[in-house]
Amino acid sequence: MSYLNPCKIASKYLWIMFLPMFFSSLILTLSKKYIILEWYFFSFNSTNFTLPLIIDYSSTLFSATVLFISANVLHFATSYMNQDFSKTRFTYLILLFVLSMNLMIFIPSLIALLLGWDGLGLMSFLLVIYYQTPKALSAGMITALMNRVGDVALLLSIAWLFSQGHWIHLSFSDSPLQTTIILSIMIAGMTKSAQIPFSSWLPAAMAAPTPVSALVHSSTLVTAGVFILIRFYPSLSTAPIFNKMLLMTATLTMLMAGMTAMLEMDLKKIIALSTLSQLGVMMMSLALNLPSITMFHLLTHALFKALLFVCAGSMIHHHHHSQDLRTMGLTSITQPLLSSCLLTANLALCGAPFLSGFYSKDMILESMLFNPSNTLIILLALLATSLTAAYSTRMMLNTLWSPATANSLTFVSDQDKNLSTPAIFLTAGAITSGAIVNWTLLPLNTPSFLSPSMKSLPLLVSLLGVLITWNIFTSSSLQYKPLSPNKLGTLSMWYLTSLTSQGLLKTPLNLSHNLLKISDQGWMEASSSKGMLNLSSLIISNTRPLQKSLITTQILLPIMIMLPLIFFL
Repeated sequence: MSYLNPCKIASKYLWIMFLPMFFSSLILTLSKKYIILEWYFFSFNSTNFTLPLIIDYSSTLFSATVLFISANVLHFATSYMNQDFSKTRFTYLILLFVLSMNLMIFIPSLIALLLGWDGLGLMSFLLVIYYQTPKALSAGMITALMNRVGDVALLLSIAWLFSQGHWIHLSFSDSPLQTTIILSIMIAGMTKSAQIPFSSWLPAAMAAPTPVSALVHSSTLVTAGVFILIRFYPSLSTAPIFNKMLLMTATLTMLMAGMTAMLEMDLKKIIALSTLSQLGVMMMSLALNLPSITMFHLLTHALFKALLFVCAGSMIHHHHHSQDLRTMGLTSITQPLLSSCLLTANLALCGAPFLSGFYSKDMILESMLFNPSNTLIILLALLATSLTAAYSTRMMLNTLWSPATANSLTFVSDQDKNLSTPAIFLTAGAITSGAIVNWTLLPLNTPSFLSPSMKSLPLLVSLLGVLITWNIFTSSSLQYKPLSPNKLGTLSMWYLTSLTSQGLLKTPLNLSHNLLKISDQGWMEASSSKGMLNLSSLIISNTRPLQKSLITTQILLPIMIMLPLIFFL
């Protein structure tokens, strides 16, 4: 029965936890206070090992957002995972995942942060391989191994900071290895948030169930890297190389994700690539010295991205778990409520006026145009913004308004309340969260004075992307066409997919194979048991024709005995 479903029970508990966390963030914002709690464990070499917790408006607000999205996602999973036999295991994994994220949010110390950081890595691996198929296992291994690169960088920075006596984010500038520590923390954040060249694991993680994707790609795993860089930004920004490197990688990530999403046919991978593009926007705003606006976009993006995944999951659920855009269509008639929610989420993603994405994304682009910056970076960012509108339009054309190409026996409707209720709650968040956070919660005192043409440039660029895509995809057929090598390279994320998996393995595998043939299967085998076996086999094979001759063995044996005697006599 539905009320015994563990997903629904866990969803209710998360709703109960969300309300006090949200009101706590309001109280801390209005009172302009924060609370620091610290548990002392032991001291070693004049270094105190403690577990500190920081409770301020940003951590409580982000935690409330995580709990709100998790509650809706588990409510959505009540129907989506209804036929699964391991719903209890799935629910426990999701709850541990949410717990790890909250630990990471509230702990400001780099060494104690590993509780949540490694918990996220372990739970994400277990959730990606949840379906236990070869594809899911390979995706889980890519996810785990690529994130281990960042884990190693974080562990190295902890070891290098040992001489400083603390790991709190307030100051790393006194360390003799300041630049090295800052770069290692930046690499850790880039791996978790899948920035170039660590981007290939993000679309691969779509092998997980859709409720997991909605949670991982909205407010938990991928945003952990951005959040840790925001948390440690006062110390990280002391090195000039940090902002420059982060700005270049973030801009390239935005552009690469947008170009790949224009060719992708997998619905979940398109949304994953849009997540990658928005993570690039967050990293770019952080590199432009705008940590408060980065936090703002982190919150608004989490809500409309979770809504996108919930809508996509409903479509996948009704189309017999097919994720191909070419097997969908005419959803605007069969599922009008879901179509409205999907359209709202895409408009918020594109930065349509007065939706949540507009307040944060438009502010980032305006600040970039107002402050002195590199012209090439500005052009690439505007191109990536246009591509965001373009692939969102392409996705809606395929799913909402194109002719239905699914099986004629497929029944599609909005009658399942477990699928529609979370979408309605998240739609309300996608519409109102930008205005609420902008007006009440985050102190965003960043005025920018631009001319009307510069002010309207982000909106005009987005409209241009919509118009071009609309004309291209409504005038041409949506049937499958063979891709050229250039398009295949773009579809594989500028060959990052192969370069970070099979491409890296080819040379060491060939080298190890040759060494195996030379040593283990070469002279070592020839001089030991296998060599003796080959020699005896050679002797036997050469003497075998004698056994088939007219001279029988009985005659041959005395002759062979007599010959040595005659020779010696």
